[in-house]
Amino acid sequence: MKTQHPALAAGGWGRFSLVEQLGNVGSEVSRALRWEKKDPQLFERAMIRALDLLDLTIQDPRWRNRLKEIVRARELLCDAWFGGKEYHTDLAGLNRYFFNFALAARKPS
Repeated sequence: MKTQHPALAAGGWGRFSLVEQLGNVGSEVSRALRWEKKDPQLFERAMIRALDLLDLTIQDPRWRNRLKEIVRARELLCDAWFGGKEYHTDLAGLNRYFFNFALAARKPS
């Protein structure tokens, strides 16, 4: 599948910390949640972008010791997309999860 973020895939994503990466995933999850019942096409695009960013995070060698959590987040995002049939996941819950990363990324160091 073609990446939705070619500049980030070319190395830009590696400049972000894990918290920043997951916060950016959360931005797309938030967009997907906003469009879920309003515009199926915009909803789908936001979900694809969120998965693309998670895939870039999974490929980042710095997080190989955190892969279990990151891959599980991807699995839960897919579950939410397909109605929460396997794990009863919903986008609102994932939005709350990822929002904490966005908040943490904004904190001054």
